[in-house]
Amino acid sequence: MKQLKKFLQRLDDRTGLVKLTKSIADHPAAPGVKWKYVFGSAVLTAFLMQVATGIGLLTTYVSSTGSAFESLKYITHKAPLGAFLRGMHFWGASMMVVLIAIHVLRVFLMGSFKFPRELNWITGVLLLATTAAMAFCGQIMRWDQNAVFGIVAASKMAAHVPLIGTWLSRFIIGGDVLGTYTLSRIFDMHVFVLPILLVSLLGLHVYLVLRNGVSEPPVPGRGVDPATYRSDYHHMLQKEGVPFWPTVVLRDFVFALGVVLVVLLLAWLVGPEKLDNPPDPSLINAHPRPDWYFWWLFALLALLPHALENYFMVLTPLVIGLVLLSVPLVSNRGERHPARRPLAVAAVVIIFSGIAALTVAGWNENWSPRVNAPPLTTDIIGASSGPVYEGAMVFNKMACLFCHTIEGHGGKRGPNLTWIADRLTRHQLTLRIMNGAYNMPVFGRILSTAETENLLDFLSTRKKYGFATGKQQSAVRPPGPLTQGALHASEELAIIKSKGLPD
Repeated sequence: MKQLKKFLQRLDDRTGLVKLTKSIADHPAAPGVKWKYVFGSAVLTAFLMQVATGIGLLTTYVSSTGSAFESLKYITHKAPLGAFLRGMHFWGASMMVVLIAIHVLRVFLMGSFKFPRELNWITGVLLLATTAAMAFCGQIMRWDQNAVFGIVAASKMAAHVPLIGTWLSRFIIGGDVLGTYTLSRIFDMHVFVLPILLVSLLGLHVYLVLRNGVSEPPVPGRGVDPATYRSDYHHMLQKEGVPFWPTVVLRDFVFALGVVLVVLLLAWLVGPEKLDNPPDPSLINAHPRPDWYFWWLFALLALLPHALENYFMVLTPLVIGLVLLSVPLVSNRGERHPARRPLAVAAVVIIFSGIAALTVAGWNENWSPRVNAPPLTTDIIGASSGPVYEGAMVFNKMACLFCHTIEGHGGKRGPNLTWIADRLTRHQLTLRIMNGAYNMPVFGRILSTAETENLLDFLSTRKKYGFATGKQQSAVRPPGPLTQGALHASEELAIIKSKGLPD
């Protein structure tokens, strides 16, 4: 013990680390700092796990377009504990995103961003953005079909930024085309630039927490007055403060240990994110999408009207960033308790409900064609020969099932056609098939008159009540506002083809 004491004295004499550590351990924390306050230290734990597992992966990963995918395959399937290590890195990233989001949510709802902790909040927002950038770069480094999709989507979003869009897009890609420079640049960002930025922000954030103290739990009616808050806070610490060591540290340690165990369990039982196909633009059945924490943005861009997509590509991240950064500048005093801040609570509920709904939509991904949809069977068609059956074969051949559903079979990109004959007349179906629509091809120049007639016969049977082929439909359904004066399909085809097709 004497030798250890002498060593610590000499270490402190040269570095001052012992006194610094002792001052941190001895400083009091606000009373009531319990389990709601453990998420900040848990983020730091998750980051340290990412550093450790990332270094392990770097011993085998090759950052070149010709070898990156194969090196990850080797790590996953052949390297000892390679899949487990990749799983820890993937789930560690997911855990870090979740924890920092919860931490930001807790700080916002409890008003902990108010005076004198405005810079604590701003550095936290920058940490959130840096973590998201790290997660994105990590996905690109897999260099599979998903990675290429992600980098193309990011460069497309960047290209719409006013004035510097072209330069920013070329910077992300590393030139004019995807290639070795692209992956090399992403690798440098993920391994060097962003980690250095993240460590710097973490250091500043921790310093500000020690400098300004951990915010006390809010009390209704007790607001923040910048003129008196500091003196009131220090008086409260002297009177009611709890020791940081071991009371607060022990609680943080238990939760951080739980985070590590959860990541280990997920890495062992679930494993890493599966590798997609290697990047190949000729693959028509590619199904690219980002990792789960970006599904909400993926869904938002996919569901927006085409005319608004370009604006939202630029405005969405810009608005989110400006709103988050402006929070302590707009409201840095007054009430902190959620019960006295209904607008803040309502904003959180609306925003997180929207993100949750978009995340579910991103998981379902109903806007993507189902290129592997099986063809319709005779049970669904309702016939094994004749015009209706031939029309169903045209439906299969033209890949209509990629986008349309019939009795639960097919994609959901387009309208459900199970009972389409109850909604559209033969005349309306003809116009839609011949002229196409948004995201629907124009089949007027592709199908022959006989194929179109058979297809219409098949679609005209799709009635919820009763069965009617095209020529029998008028006998089953009395003429109404939608069917009176309708031409036969062959007559419509002749008229449409004689006048030319609109684009």
